[in-house]
Amino acid sequence: MEQGAEGLNQWHVASAPVHRALEACSLKGARKKACECGPDATIIMVGKGAKGMLPMLSQLRDPFPESLPSSPEGTGTRTPQSLSSKSGTVPTTLVSSPLLMACSSPASAQNGAMPNEAIKKDHSLQRGNWGNQIEFVLTSVGYAVGLGNVWRFPYLCYRNGGGAFLIPYFIMVTFCGIPVFFMELSFGQFASQGCLGVWRISPMFKGVGYGMIVVSTYIGIYYNMVVSIAFYYFFSSLTSVLPWTYCDNPWNTPDCVSVLDNPNITKSVQPPALPGNVSQALNLTLQRTSPSEEYWKFYVLKMSDDIGNFGEVQVHLLSCLFVSWVVVFLCLMQGIRTSGKVVYFTATFPYVVLTILFFRGMTLEGASTGIKYYLTPQWDKILEAKVWGDAASQIFYSLGCAWGGLITMASYNKFHNNCYRDSVVISITNCATSIYAGFVIFSILGFMANHLGEDVSSVAEHGPGLAFVAYPEALTLLPIAPLWSLLFFFMLILMGLGTQFCLLETLVTALVDEVGNEWILQRKSYVTLGIAVAGFLLGIPLTSQAGIYWLLLMDNYAASFSLVIISCIMCVCIMYIYGHQNYFQDIQMMLGFPPPLFFQICWRVISPAIIFLILIFLLIQYETITYNEYQYPSWAEAIGFLMALSSVICIPFYALFYFRITDGDTFLQRLKNSTKPSGDWGPALLEHRTGRYAPTIPPSPEDGLEFQPLDPDKAQIPMVGSNDPIRLQDSQM
Repeated sequence: MEQGAEGLNQWHVASAPVHRALEACSLKGARKKACECGPDATIIMVGKGAKGMLPMLSQLRDPFPESLPSSPEGTGTRTPQSLSSKSGTVPTTLVSSPLLMACSSPASAQNGAMPNEAIKKDHSLQRGNWGNQIEFVLTSVGYAVGLGNVWRFPYLCYRNGGGAFLIPYFIMVTFCGIPVFFMELSFGQFASQGCLGVWRISPMFKGVGYGMIVVSTYIGIYYNMVVSIAFYYFFSSLTSVLPWTYCDNPWNTPDCVSVLDNPNITKSVQPPALPGNVSQALNLTLQRTSPSEEYWKFYVLKMSDDIGNFGEVQVHLLSCLFVSWVVVFLCLMQGIRTSGKVVYFTATFPYVVLTILFFRGMTLEGASTGIKYYLTPQWDKILEAKVWGDAASQIFYSLGCAWGGLITMASYNKFHNNCYRDSVVISITNCATSIYAGFVIFSILGFMANHLGEDVSSVAEHGPGLAFVAYPEALTLLPIAPLWSLLFFFMLILMGLGTQFCLLETLVTALVDEVGNEWILQRKSYVTLGIAVAGFLLGIPLTSQAGIYWLLLMDNYAASFSLVIISCIMCVCIMYIYGHQNYFQDIQMMLGFPPPLFFQICWRVISPAIIFLILIFLLIQYETITYNEYQYPSWAEAIGFLMALSSVICIPFYALFYFRITDGDTFLQRLKNSTKPSGDWGPALLEHRTGRYAPTIPPSPEDGLEFQPLDPDKAQIPMVGSNDPIRLQDSQM
């Protein structure tokens, strides 16, 4: 940009130091000569320049010369004409066509609507931005780094070849994880809208946003149930002896054997292997259960024998679920203004706990054996398709892609924030945390296996079994066991809350942005409360005796292949329907540089291909869901598939609906009109709507306005508030 245009932009910003939004004043149809403004308003005439908008400003009620100073011949500078106003006759300057007439007001704000409709008030001040970039990064880290990093990745790494698994894992991170993560961040940041509002890019595909909302709703319901169980274990650890240490409790069975009562269980539970009692020895070995497992099944959950047998609601779990939702609501009561401060603790303290547990675990006898099982490469595993599929799916789910949360969190960024840098930093942090957590988990499991005289594989579990059975049992072997238990479950609580904050904010932001009026903006706290109450009520069935069955059913189906389909359609829509060149230009406008060539190739070819292969893998490798030895009935699996399809089905249903209401004489014309960007797609603030997003009004004879292009070398127009002439660039369409 040349110095003249740069100076003009600086003058404009200086005239509105808090980015007060431009509000259309009685510009019905954007073609009214009368602009009725308040006494403190400013008439704005915006025209297209070679490098962006060239705003011509004149202050109401301020002295204004009868005519502009004479300029050299041929400059194109004209004597000001006037717009009538209730405040009197207001002189204005006319510049190159086309123009937008508007008024600024100290209390108003601009949301970037195009001038062919009434320009709405800007909600950016009420909607808010992150206090600083650290808040966004910490929130995104808390969102991406969740319970799966602790209880899923270490087990997958151990099961799929140890250190060899890291090769396909890093390849998938590089070619799929980071590119899709960057796409979602840039998508939300550019439009400053949640997962619904961003689909102004191609309104026919708004169903993708609704699908994200459905997914986030399902995950938010059962995820907070896991957090509530962690809360219960945390409260149960506030004792001198952990309640799952011994087998002398009312809920224990005769098969319970404590690792403290019997240092070498495999020897203590088996009688001599004489010919007459071999079968008895085998039965005793197979029947052995730990006190932590019985505490989990028979006391905390009081599990029923079938998914259809709900039994009674467990009051202790219901109370913890209530506490969990209250904590989430309080932290989000004022939106990102409160959650952005909370994440300084919730996103960082888990790393403190991980580090404490890491050093404690590495000092235990047998820890090296556990680490060896975790990382020893099994190179033959790399040739198995399942290993690559597990690596890809773990990356996909761990980063939170297609949940809508990444788009939502990025929508609160400032427009020129470097989200490319953020996407790389957050993705690498997430992966490093997963690997680091593996050392913490397997050092303790190695110690436990050594104590029991068993193989590490016999004590290694994943999912809730690792977090609430195997690891708690290992902690009972440590001195001051309640302290380590408190730290571990507090870490799980913080990790779960970090994800839950973003899930709830995704739903709230989508609703508030969609309604989009000042009334709901002022009552955003009530919207948050309403959604939190609904989430609590929907989670009550999970506190029943069959709750664990439903929790695992939702975990297996609500966020499985539906996420892959949603993400794939998002990539195709942005790259091939909106157009990759358009999107690359948008990113260049926002960041100051286009996306690197590597990301351009990944977005267009590699990432969609990998996502499609993940989908094929999930379908081919599908197995009937089980929990321990319990086989889910067919009707439960059918419900699971309906949950998965309920998010995907939003896409074709909304597409058909929007296609039907779209104008067009032919099928192709309707299709084209329904997929092209809406008029208000683009940056939210007027100051960022430059280039092809600059507001324009086609000239009309009824306006009685005359336009004459400016000579780029000679035109000089003095601005009010400045004694120096400012050179303007010639308007290039």
